[in-house]
Amino acid sequence: MKSNLNRKALIAVALAGLATTAVTAAHADEQVECLGIAKAGQNDCASKTGVHDCAGEAKVDHDKGDFKRVPKGTCKKMGGTVAK
Repeated sequence: MKSNLNRKALIAVALAGLATTAVTAAHADEQVECLGIAKAGQNDCASKTGVHDCAGEAKVDHDKGDFKRVPKGTCKKMGGTVAK
């Protein structure tokens, strides 16, 4: 009985993980790069203006070359500009 419970628990955890991955992948398509909203050290990738090459390297808050990925439709509400 205990072995059967463990097996069911493992299956439930695996299925929950698959569901989470599917939801995350679906939301990834609904994200945009929003310039000018990232705080220092919290940018998602390299600067669009070439100031730095990696995520997390922004030196100042709200640099117009640094971006964060945000849900589509929220960038302008946050004071940013959608990257093209």
